[in-house]
Amino acid sequence: MCAEQKKNPLNILLGIDGSEHSQAAVELLCDLPAPSQSKVLALAVFSPRQLEKHAMLQDALNQTQSRLVATGWQIETELKAGNPAETLLEYAELKKSDMIVIGAIGLRATLGILLGGVAQQIVEYGRWPVLVVRSPYLGLKKVLLATDGSQYSQIACNFFASFPWPEATAFHLIHVLAPVTPATMAASAMIGGAEPIPAFPAFPTSAEATAWQKEEEEKGQAILDQSLKTLQENGLQARCKLMRGDAATEIIAYARHNQIDLIISGSRGLSTMAGWMLGSVSRKLIHYSACSVLVVRGLK
Repeated sequence: MCAEQKKNPLNILLGIDGSEHSQAAVELLCDLPAPSQSKVLALAVFSPRQLEKHAMLQDALNQTQSRLVATGWQIETELKAGNPAETLLEYAELKKSDMIVIGAIGLRATLGILLGGVAQQIVEYGRWPVLVVRSPYLGLKKVLLATDGSQYSQIACNFFASFPWPEATAFHLIHVLAPVTPATMAASAMIGGAEPIPAFPAFPTSAEATAWQKEEEEKGQAILDQSLKTLQENGLQARCKLMRGDAATEIIAYARHNQIDLIISGSRGLSTMAGWMLGSVSRKLIHYSACSVLVVRGLK
């Protein structure tokens, strides 16, 4: 639950395309208890070869303006010709936005995973938190923060803690441990730092596996405890869960089982070909989760 706390004004860039996902993004913003002086720039972008969309997008902007003004937001609207992803990123820089909000349209096409839709490009190449909203929007009753203990995850936790959530929102906090295999045991030892790397056999004994698993669980619980402390310092409480397996798979399964409305994840941001091919947890969440996803980028 949220505690009463003064929040800083938000400066949000909202992408409007007239889709049901775009409308869901508007409804989500309407549910937020926007701090005083918070602003939304609703931006619709159309290709110069799609002039027939001009009237439809203008109508969508007008409806967005009426809806947000009624719930206390200060709002500007703008209609531009150009590349949607590039234009949204340019405006986010120009307007010094705190966050970009966009509908999830076009993310699940077979080739979309390789080529990327507008939302995917913004998450990949922008440096702002990006909220990707899916329709239907049924409220922010349950929100899940996935943490991995990295500095990028801590940035996401801080953003989460300072965000103006609706009063009745319930919060969940999850950390996913790697599966118990010889490969992950060796990798964990390597990441450990100054201590000598143990020479794990191809088939570790039961005692070795148990000891490693216990150590990893203690580390994972410490990560959860630290993230929970950050939330509590900002007046929030959360239900914590330590899991083991493939991170994206477990997060998505947890969200589905617990009827989560929004998943929040940190990301270091990937713009290299190597990063694109290797993939990331945040990218998988955007493509495969049934609910909305907020990716909080690490600073460049």
